[in-house]
Amino acid sequence: MVQIGYTMMTEQAGPRELVQHVVAAERAGFDFSVTSDHYFPWLTEQGHAPYAWSVLGAAAQATSTIPLMTYVTCPTTRYHPAVVAQKAATTQLLAEGRFRLGLGSGENLNEHVVGGGWPAAHVRLEMLEEAIEIIRALFEGKNVNHHGTHFDVENAKLFDLPDEPTPIGVAVSGERSCALAGRLADLVIATEPKAELIESFDRHGGSGKPRVGQLPVCFDTDKDAAVARAHEQFRWSLGGWPVNSELPGPAAFDSATQFVRPEDVAESVPCGDDVEAFVEAVRPYAEAGFTEVALVQIGGDHQFPFLDWAEKKLLPALRNL
Repeated sequence: MVQIGYTMMTEQAGPRELVQHVVAAERAGFDFSVTSDHYFPWLTEQGHAPYAWSVLGAAAQATSTIPLMTYVTCPTTRYHPAVVAQKAATTQLLAEGRFRLGLGSGENLNEHVVGGGWPAAHVRLEMLEEAIEIIRALFEGKNVNHHGTHFDVENAKLFDLPDEPTPIGVAVSGERSCALAGRLADLVIATEPKAELIESFDRHGGSGKPRVGQLPVCFDTDKDAAVARAHEQFRWSLGGWPVNSELPGPAAFDSATQFVRPEDVAESVPCGDDVEAFVEAVRPYAEAGFTEVALVQIGGDHQFPFLDWAEKKLLPALRNL
């Protein structure tokens, strides 16, 4: 059975609201939750970008059973890996073992703010690999001194650690990232239901490990309103990873998607309140070998109706996948 998760999307709701949403998701019966970690929204219309780690700390205290995970944090540019390790360990303690650290190579959208430039894709993967090695060493309680290709760490040690190291997930989009994830990750993360990603992850050492996907959806009893909202706030998603990782800000995403039509978005995002359409959108993930799928309800002001509908109708239907 595929586990169904809920996404706290920091790009579309404020910090207090995000915590309220995940509390409601726990009550509705979602199996786990994830949160994005952005400095900017993808589009100005989304309107938010609170600090994800403060939200996670509050969510850990406001909930009691639902697992939490970053989806995903970039531990290379905006955050130094030694700092990410400390944040993750603290969050795991607050969550009493319910937290997983999802990592990725990042997007220019969020990472450019510290003024370090935006490296080429292959360099970003090198940085991610080195960052994971640092984080792993700190999770093990070691005193870390590291002088590598991309990072320096001077006499670092975490004094508050959970009993078991926090599981690390790595986001993948191609063969090189799958190879990295297979070697270094406890789980794999992907936003497209591509069986070849799972197969590559398995070949490189990931066999038997969890694989977590994500799917945007737009519930509304008025399908036309759902399509319009999905187009307004999620048309950026049609650009694909090679484009989305490079653009520097919401204005660039607005320009890049000016010719995307509402019907284009509706082809990839289930809209309305047809339960079967939502189930069929999740099915490719199950068929590709994903063990978990986190749903993103589009529209920060439309979470509670979705969560109520999901509890009563959607989640029972998805349990049969």
